[in-house]
Amino acid sequence: MRDFSNDHRWLSLNTATVRKQGDFVAIAEACARHKIRGVSPWRDQVAHVGLDKAVKAVKDHDLELSGYCRGGMFVSDEAHRQLQRDDNKRCVDEAVALGSPCIVLVVGGLPQYSRPGSAPSKNIINARAQVDDGIAEMMEYARQAKMPLAIEPLHPAYAADRACVNTTEQALDICDRLDPNRTGMLGVALDVYHIWWDPELHAQIARAGQDRLLAFHVCDWLVPTKDILNDRGMMGDGVIDIRSARTAVEAQGFAGYCEIEIFSENWWSKSMDEVLATCIERHKTVV
Repeated sequence: MRDFSNDHRWLSLNTATVRKQGDFVAIAEACARHKIRGVSPWRDQVAHVGLDKAVKAVKDHDLELSGYCRGGMFVSDEAHRQLQRDDNKRCVDEAVALGSPCIVLVVGGLPQYSRPGSAPSKNIINARAQVDDGIAEMMEYARQAKMPLAIEPLHPAYAADRACVNTTEQALDICDRLDPNRTGMLGVALDVYHIWWDPELHAQIARAGQDRLLAFHVCDWLVPTKDILNDRGMMGDGVIDIRSARTAVEAQGFAGYCEIEIFSENWWSKSMDEVLATCIERHKTVV
């Protein structure tokens, strides 16, 4: 396992961690100030400043992307399906312009939540079928751009509104169906917040292997968790054995960034410099 204790060269900041403290340009400037080289921008933050300005900020501050958040949300009714397909093509184009190594996919839950305006449904089996179809279609466009797609399984609490793919096993089953030859175009983004509880986690990480481990995200699970979306913990403040998960992915050959992604009203209330300094310290001592 890599030694993080003396530097933070493998720390990447998911820009949602400080989304309320400044725009993407301000975040890029802060990362450069703290000598953080890796970032993973969210599409809404890029759109806010404009793609050209975001690309310039990445280049001006010599940043590297660990991923681009997010594509997906494949589930909708028929009337809204083409809108989502077109949006995912735009996501690929943006990721290419920014120099991302992959697009993180949050696949969507039931249609009324995945695509507002869609007719309501409780059919999660149909939703999962739509996810397969949507990823297959997006892969055709992404393959032309040589842009890998990383399925992120989300905690089961998100099955209705954000992602009906909830375990690493489910995500890898999709990879097996849609990319059986393991071309490198489809893999997984594993976030410890969503998967730490899974008794099959280590076996599934081994199943994934190096070629399908495209991204690794860290934060912590607080007890009690007051808000399932916006009360994630800084690494070391909760119950997740983060180092065990990192050991498992690195045993398969993963050597990419450890991406810190924290949705937290608590951490959003602090200054950007304080958050980044804490991220660096915890990356060295906990991750």
